[in-house]
Amino acid sequence: MTPDVKVEPSSVAMDEIWTVERVKALGVMTNVETAAQILGIGRTVAYRLAKDGEFPVQVLRIGHSYRVPVLRLLELLGAEEG
Repeated sequence: MTPDVKVEPSSVAMDEIWTVERVKALGVMTNVETAAQILGIGRTVAYRLAKDGEFPVQVLRIGHSYRVPVLRLLELLGAEEG
């Protein structure tokens, strides 16, 4: 990670807590903003990390969009299916 990037937990309301079941319900892919919220990373920092190839999980560049495989999020959270 670059030294000038500060990663802090985002302020998520209690009804916005991401459970494993809720993450699994996202399907195969999600966007960087959702992945960042799940990981407690702010939007601006998340896009900077994705652009620099330093996001905590795999990020795919598809056209002008970034997509995050949900399986990679689940693996990071220790909740992947066997």
